[in-house]
Amino acid sequence: MQQQAAAVPGATGHAVVIGAGMAGLAAARVLADRFERVTVVDRDRLPPGPDSRRGVPQSAHPHALLAVGREALEQLFPGLTGELVERGARWVDVARDAVVWQLDGYRTRAESGVRMLAMSRPLLESCVRRRLRAVPRVAVLEETAVAGLTGRPGERVTGVALADGRTLAADLVADASGRGSRSDRWLRDLGFPPPPESVITVRVHYTTRLVRGRPAGLSGPGLVVVAESPPQHRRYGAAFSVEGGRWLVTLGGFHGAQAPTDPAGFQRFAESLPQPVIAELLRDAEPLSDPVAYTYPASRRRHFERLRRIPAGYVALGDALCSFNPVYGHGITVAAQEAVALAGCLDRHRGAGVAMARDFYRRTGRLITVAWRMAASTDFAYPGTAGPRPRALALTHWYQRKIFRAAQVSPEVVRTLVRVQHLLAPGSALLRPAMVVKVLRGARRARRTAPAHPAIPAPR
Repeated sequence: MQQQAAAVPGATGHAVVIGAGMAGLAAARVLADRFERVTVVDRDRLPPGPDSRRGVPQSAHPHALLAVGREALEQLFPGLTGELVERGARWVDVARDAVVWQLDGYRTRAESGVRMLAMSRPLLESCVRRRLRAVPRVAVLEETAVAGLTGRPGERVTGVALADGRTLAADLVADASGRGSRSDRWLRDLGFPPPPESVITVRVHYTTRLVRGRPAGLSGPGLVVVAESPPQHRRYGAAFSVEGGRWLVTLGGFHGAQAPTDPAGFQRFAESLPQPVIAELLRDAEPLSDPVAYTYPASRRRHFERLRRIPAGYVALGDALCSFNPVYGHGITVAAQEAVALAGCLDRHRGAGVAMARDFYRRTGRLITVAWRMAASTDFAYPGTAGPRPRALALTHWYQRKIFRAAQVSPEVVRTLVRVQHLLAPGSALLRPAMVVKVLRGARRARRTAPAHPAIPAPR
């Protein structure tokens, strides 16, 4: 367990965090160094170990912690990375240790230097939760629902009203209650306008089964992705290694393409994908759970940064601020970055006033925009997607297809692509003149080259 940092000298007051998911846990760790007391409120009974819980229905499905997200969590919880590895998380190089079929070809495998930890969401959340509970200034109220905000209308939020009739006074309320946050109504009740929203309807369905086995072409932990080519086809399959030598196998698709939850139907769906690697894994693996389904209807972003009037004493973060299409793995990473941004804003403004909140939304708005635009450009490859369309979409899709084809033959393109996907490099890295030349040449070469079988050993 890491040594807990002492509170900032002179720290006073009370902060309340709504929600004990990853966004709430990260926010609470930041607040514990800046307030005398922190109370985390969650309506669930929180499990003592790495188990799924009702309030996180997607926890039985794969989650990605991108490289920058792990770095942010390590900053907040020193020693977390080592503990996760001790408990079974495994390092994977996201290009070398990945079998990816996209646009009718396998992506070339090469050392990228971009590493992530392969693990389950319950393992990550349980380790973070245990570390937070060890902070003396933090109290966690389980099985406690929040019914609303208290405050001075038109001025500030002063706490939360609980469903059991109690109130908790607070100098700052951090709303990490998830995509179902009722903050719009709560803020309207205090005389504040709700933030404008952007909603992209994607109707992503996925069904997941936990197995023990090993995919063809991978000698250790890693990931496998088989994606049909849009816009005509909407289905995909993926397998993610997690602790204990196990794999989470997910099958699904966009806009109505859904894998069955019965084992035989799940297997048939896998066998209907354009490459057999996932179906072979399922046939040879030991099943550890029945398939479970989850549906994600739409990505939703609340634009607090656009409001002219915002309350003091309140910030929204995590999915309560923006819920991302889970296919791209941005959620936990952006939530961790938001917590780091909150720390910077509190230190700069020395309080939880309007100026601090406005600065927080401005900073997080920039973080969110990068991941939001990246996801949206891919979401709109499917005709059924609805919502605010990115500019120059036809040109973006044309170039994306060139990038994915070039990635089948060019290690340089793969390395740049994964750095962009993991938020380590800006999207403009793929638009630099020298890279554009590599992309266009690689795309032409890929059309003349038979796709390599995934069993080809990765470079070491």
